[in-house]
Parts: sequence; structure tokens; C-alpha cells
Amino acid sequence: MAVAAITTMPQQKQRSKQGPKSVPGPAKAPAKAPAKLKKRPLPAGLPREWYESHNRRLKAMRLAIALLDTGIYHPANASNRRIRTTAERIGIHPPSDTTCSMVRSLIHCAD
Repeated sequence: MAVAAITTMPQQKQRSKQGPKSVPGPAKAPAKAPAKLKKRPLPAGLPREWYESHNRRLKAMRLAIALLDTGIYHPANASNRRIRTTAERIGIHPPSDTTCSMVRSLIHCAD
């Protein structure tokens, strides 16, 4: 008949009354994102073309940032097809040829 050996858990060292010699500091909190700016309404009374170009610039900036995040750093690598695929991936309507051109110019400025 086999006899099983009984093992016990090793006892933890008793802490001295003075406490441990190295006390870890407080855990560092992850870096906070900058506070979002308060959105203001667009100015009223401007021509429609101003609003269209404003929204076009915002869309181009979002797309340029998304492309830079995916590793597209040169305008030659940012074809209309790739820009439109990125737009679909981030959930915005496909950009026009004019907006795609703006995206390439923004990437060129970041280069």
C-alpha cells in the first residue's frame, strides 16, 4: 500500500513591528487625456460654401489622422481607394475626390 506524503504550506514570515524596509509608493495613475473642448455652434449667416468647406476640412483631418495611425506617412501611398476604405473603417461617409486630395496634402504637411 502506497503512503501519500503530506506536505504543509510553508509558513509566511512574520512581519516585524517596524514594517517592511522598502515601502512601494502609490501606484501611478495612467496619463489622462486632455479635457475636451466645449463645442460651440458654428457662426450663423455665412455662405453655404463656407460650411461645406469647413466640414470638408474636418473630414479630411479625421481621415489624415486615421491614415497616419495606420502607418501611411507618404501621400503617394494614400490612394483614393485607400482613403475611402479608411473612411468606411472609421465610420464616415466616403469622401469625394476633392476631400481625398485634401487628405493627401495634409499627410504631405505632416511628412
